Amino acid sequence: ASGAGGAPGLVPVRVPVLAGHPLVRGPRFTRLKIGAGHRLDVRASGVLVLGVGHGNKLLTDLYQCHLTKVYTVGGLFGKATEDFSDTGKLVEKTTFDHITREKLERILAVIQGTNHKALLMHSHIDMKTQEAYEMAVNGLIRPMGKSPPIITAIRCLQFALPEFQLEIHCLHETQQYLRKIVHEIGLELKSSATCTQVRRIRDGVFTLDDALLRTQWNLQSIQKAILDCQLKVKAELEKTLG
Repeated sequence: ASGAGGAPGLVPVRVPVLAGHPLVRGPRFTRLKIGAGHRLDVRASGVLVLGVGHGNKLLTDLYQCHLTKVYTVGGLFGKATEDFSDTGKLVEKTTFDHITREKLERILAVIQGTNHKALLMHSHIDMKTQEAYEMAVNGLIRPMGKSPPIITAIRCLQFALPEFQLEIHCLHETQQYLRKIVHEIGLELKSSATCTQVRRIRDGVFTLDDALLRTQWNLQSIQKAILDCQLKVKAELEKTLG
């Protein structure tokens, strides 16, 4: 525009915000709430369930189902650290040549048996009733309230001294608790052990096949993942919570 003396100059002009214009489709964006389910600490990996928008209510419902989670846990015999992980401060070195897979599996059987008794105690179910029998058949016996960490199944996947790998099915656990289990297994075998890896491969109805890699975090992939999981989430909620 012409300024003083006819020289060109700048004049501020307000333009309308089109986000609220009736010809623009959709409501104006406000916020999107995202919540995390059972968390993973910084040294663990695997399946982490997130709730997007209204899915946060489903996270609460799934939490009340007390679903089993499955981990693969790696261990290394012969060392003990302050925090039970292979990155912690070394406090002890021990021999491990006397350990065999048979001895390890006997210890795992004892752990599973002890935890099975704890599961029945915290489930508050009369095991002599027909209801208890039907729940056992359907795999629904689980503590339906707060309880200590419970291991429902544990087995050895790989054994090659000094390394080994376990598969652990558990409830109400933390990843640090699983590392401590590895440490205690080493002590029971008259040796020591540190945890080298904790990876969650299943969280209730969600498995590694349902998980999205970081490179897949886009709108299309997230929408597809939500649609693919809707039916099995609904089925699990109906089976467990009615």
